[in-house]
Amino acid sequence: MARRKNTGFGSVYYNKDRDNWIASYIILDKETKKNKRVRKSFPTKEEAGRYLRIMQYQKGNEIFIKNNSIPIFELMRLIHKRKLDSNQIGKVAYNRLQSTLNVINKSEVVHKDINDVTSEELQEYFNTLTYYSNSYISKIVEQFSQAFRYAMNKGFLLTNPMYDTIVPKSTRPDKVIRALNIEEQQRLTDYLMNSSIVDEPYKTAFLIELYMGLRIGEVLALKKENIDLIHNLIYVNNTMTRDEDGKRIIGDTPKTKSGIREVPIPKNIKKEIIEQLQLANVHKEGLLFVSNAGTYADPVNANHVLKRICKNLDIKDVTSHSLRHTFATRCIEAGMRAVALQRLMGHSNINVTLNTYTSVFNRYKNSELEKVNNYYMNNEIFKNESNMLENNQNDDFTQLNNGRQLTAGFTPFNNGQEFLDNTFENER
Repeated sequence: MARRKNTGFGSVYYNKDRDNWIASYIILDKETKKNKRVRKSFPTKEEAGRYLRIMQYQKGNEIFIKNNSIPIFELMRLIHKRKLDSNQIGKVAYNRLQSTLNVINKSEVVHKDINDVTSEELQEYFNTLTYYSNSYISKIVEQFSQAFRYAMNKGFLLTNPMYDTIVPKSTRPDKVIRALNIEEQQRLTDYLMNSSIVDEPYKTAFLIELYMGLRIGEVLALKKENIDLIHNLIYVNNTMTRDEDGKRIIGDTPKTKSGIREVPIPKNIKKEIIEQLQLANVHKEGLLFVSNAGTYADPVNANHVLKRICKNLDIKDVTSHSLRHTFATRCIEAGMRAVALQRLMGHSNINVTLNTYTSVFNRYKNSELEKVNNYYMNNEIFKNESNMLENNQNDDFTQLNNGRQLTAGFTPFNNGQEFLDNTFENER
């Protein structure tokens, strides 16, 4: 067996018998309170070495830190692994984070020793990201922020170079996902309800998005056991996504932990869901929706189908996410509270809901305030004082008009507002 020099924490060596590489290190056994050696096999030396470094950083081994550099990139990997191991994020979110790391990995700065990186170098790299969207830029910058915060907490650094950096603004316009208006929603609904599953295999998927607010990935991951017709509920537990190799898989959780939820089935589309449920008996893994080849359905393909349908219906600028956005918009228009909408949509917190649908909520703030004013009036909270004030004002203006009528050429005011308008005309 070819061995690598021991770092004081562990080692990587080649196992000739099994033709693989072993990462070997020592941990403290919680039961016996004694050190024990752990070995984990990998197909390549690089993977074994990377795993060992992650374990070394995680334990904060002083000998290793003192004699080896700590690239920022490895700390980013460590943080993601810790989140996955602690169940703070699921496999789906972890895979998305790995995709972001693949972009970051192209930068030279992330492979430098964390002690040698300057805020100027970080800013120079961030400024190259402006061709990405604002949301993606923020996601990349956050990976750096987390890594440096971790390094500060561990005592690897005395100062944080991120304090002096500025998040650049994208050169791209922010992507706006619009909701269908009432007339467009009626047209699309009529078409879907009058189409057969044979002609439009995704018809029920689109109806679930449109009238239950699920993400397209969540819809395509639905199985028979997710449908509860007795209690009229759909249990959202998974989503269709891709693994590190780009292969379609069903993730263990939805997009976020908050995405795990129960959504009531509307009466108007229950018949379509039952019809789709019957097909699940012959589908792979009991899935409600599969591809033409009988494999996992692809959200991208479903989106292409929706665009084709909407084009024929003269409905423009629509994606599958527009249907979810439409559901949320109708809920707000109907007077649903933000906290209830948050839970139906599976948002991680109420701020996501409020920020995503700010314009819709703003449209109804005046009508909501009018409810408060009507409540005051109905309960006569201002009855006595307001009536006294109104009567006193009327008396004052009557006396004023009567007095001014004695002046030649003077036209009396009809009411107090007319008096105020006239009085302050020169100040406007």
